[in-house]
Amino acid sequence: MADRPWVTPEEVRQYSEIKEVQERSDDRLKADIARAERRIIKYTHNDFSSYDEAPYDLKLAVILLTERISRSASAASIKKRGLASESFDDYSYTLNNSESEIDISGLGLEDLLEDFIIDETKNGKVTFRLRRL
Repeated sequence: MADRPWVTPEEVRQYSEIKEVQERSDDRLKADIARAERRIIKYTHNDFSSYDEAPYDLKLAVILLTERISRSASAASIKKRGLASESFDDYSYTLNNSESEIDISGLGLEDLLEDFIIDETKNGKVTFRLRRL
């Protein structure tokens, strides 16, 4: 059984080049990792209990998602301090004013997790749906 957490805060820091993620405390990174793992479990419909060890693609997906969650949390804390935009030399960014779900598009998680998705319709059960005629 692949015991959780599947990655450590140190593994996230080693992978990430984002300053806010690297400076995040172990406790906060552990919470971010737990959120990432739950999201992956929900997406794949797989708790990975049949694996002796977490596969590399799963670990990489958790690291990528944790990095995004950590970065978003850091941006939210900046926003709470009243900052709407920042500039560094020739780089600047503006925070979105809406509190929306973390955008995970562009991370390639679908490709990494494709082999682990359990199709709930193929569980040996027959489901009937009735409708009024």
